[in-house]
Amino acid sequence: QVQLVESGGGLVQPGGSLRLSCAASGSIVGLSTMAWYRQAPGKQRDLVATITRSGSTNYVDSVKGRFTISRDNAKNTVDLQMNSLKPEDTALYYCRAQGSAGGWYWGQGTQVTVSS
Repeated sequence: QVQLVESGGGLVQPGGSLRLSCAASGSIVGLSTMAWYRQAPGKQRDLVATITRSGSTNYVDSVKGRFTISRDNAKNTVDLQMNSLKPEDTALYYCRAQGSAGGWYWGQGTQVTVSS
């Protein structure tokens, strides 16, 4: 089992920045791909960005150039730096990680609200 705990959410004005962090614990040896998802009220949970163990990244088009995903394999953490935030970025942000046996795990989520 892998436990994921997100932090760093909050209220920010449009154009502002936030940095989300996710810390993994438990059966963390050989953690593979890690990712951030988000779910706005009344909508489905959507992928935001992924990062492989070797550092290859992918982003959904709507956040390219604004968000940056990074990870520290030694600390078993994955971060999401979010710049130039827009009201439409408001959502509950979830961390997800793939364990060495292939199973996927979710964090409990952290709220990001972009509003003036």
